[in-house]
Amino acid sequence: MKKGKVFLVGAGPGDVGLITVKGLEAIKQAEVILYDRLANPKLLENAPAECEFIYCGKLPDRHILRQDSINELLVAKALEGKRVVRLKGGDPGVFGRVGEEAASLAHNQISFEIIPGITSGIAAPLYAGIPVTHREYGESFAVITAHDKSKGGSPALDWEGLARGIDTIAFYMGVGNLPYICENLIANGKPSSTPVILIQWGTFGRQKTLQGTLADIAQKAAAAMFRNPSIILVGDVISLREKLSWFEKKPLYGRQILLARTSNGPSELAKELMDLGGDVIELPKWKKTLVHIDLEKVAVYDKILFAQPESAAEFFEALIDNQIDIRHIKAKFYGPSIKTIKALNDRGVTASLADEMPSSGSLLIVGDNSVLKNMENYELFDVMVTSQKEIDWQFMPIFNRMLGEAQIDTMIFPCSASIEPFLEALRKCDISIEEYVRNSLVVCMGKQTLAAARGAGLMDAQMPAKATKAALIEYLIENIGLEVRS
Repeated sequence: MKKGKVFLVGAGPGDVGLITVKGLEAIKQAEVILYDRLANPKLLENAPAECEFIYCGKLPDRHILRQDSINELLVAKALEGKRVVRLKGGDPGVFGRVGEEAASLAHNQISFEIIPGITSGIAAPLYAGIPVTHREYGESFAVITAHDKSKGGSPALDWEGLARGIDTIAFYMGVGNLPYICENLIANGKPSSTPVILIQWGTFGRQKTLQGTLADIAQKAAAAMFRNPSIILVGDVISLREKLSWFEKKPLYGRQILLARTSNGPSELAKELMDLGGDVIELPKWKKTLVHIDLEKVAVYDKILFAQPESAAEFFEALIDNQIDIRHIKAKFYGPSIKTIKALNDRGVTASLADEMPSSGSLLIVGDNSVLKNMENYELFDVMVTSQKEIDWQFMPIFNRMLGEAQIDTMIFPCSASIEPFLEALRKCDISIEEYVRNSLVVCMGKQTLAAARGAGLMDAQMPAKATKAALIEYLIENIGLEVRS
């Protein structure tokens, strides 16, 4: 069998938009992905549907897979002829042990590529408003591991060289060794008044910071129970933060949002929430399989109602595949939502909302296999199923880990159809919906969605004035201080 190839990819520091174009292309073509704890799991949604995911996450007190096992897996999967991606948080060459993995692949004569990523020691400070170099405050910069192979895990470094020769220092994953770091820098000549900042989950919407000096930061971190993953930045350049802070000024910064998802495509709402600083987890992940569509009688209907935006695209693609001219269809087109209307408009046809549809005339309803669940308002109709949609259960362990790292304070249901599968997914994961509801602002878009949510037991659910993205965002901003845990 022909050997496969391995791509050692830097995922960037957390914000999914910071992965490189080349890294994203590798994910899109992967057959196997071995991913770390600090690689944002949302990136896995770009992989092919049949891709195998293997979690290699590491915590200070335990390892899911040890490094030797990871090396062996990379070799084994490549020897199966697979296209393998090793997805690592930040940059694989900065404390990512990529040298060991590459050496193992080279030893076994397996082809590989290393794709750099943005390292957290630079990105996290920038998202906190701090450039790591500046002509007036810092012309030298060092990245340092705060754990090494020395006894006890305390780094054996040239402390004098760091204290006297480097303006700005970024220590990776060093909160546990913070007192040791501060003591050694002060003892070797760094002024105790030197500014220090801790940046946790840098570039995520859940990013947190804690400022102090070498003299007091360890005490502050202990009092605040500050934890990894964190960058410790030391240097006078931190004084620029007050002027240059930008990420933390976004209107939804700090919001940790659980968004109920109904489609397998990209969500414009999720993107907009993230662009405004929110930390968004979409649940559940869907997978869709197209089915054969019989278009023989499509021209006889007076009305065609498209149940979802995706069904419009699938319908028109089927027309093209079967060489049917849209002009042969006499029906007027309808959709239940503005999003579906837009999908039809994008195909060059006019459409109206389902509420405006006359009762007379023959009706065809087009949608995926869930189409009959929400059509109780229509008496006589035929159904055309364009695809089979189901929850992608292989993503549920991934969601479990994502939710375990987050502190959800907001839940959003964009439509009534999003509620039942969302609750089903949480139940399958043994996750208590009551806990999330108790600690979250529950927001529904529209009266039907609100009624469905309360019917499902979410009695504290609320809604914005209008069922639009703009109204939802305005509502979240107005309620930014409510039900949010510190």
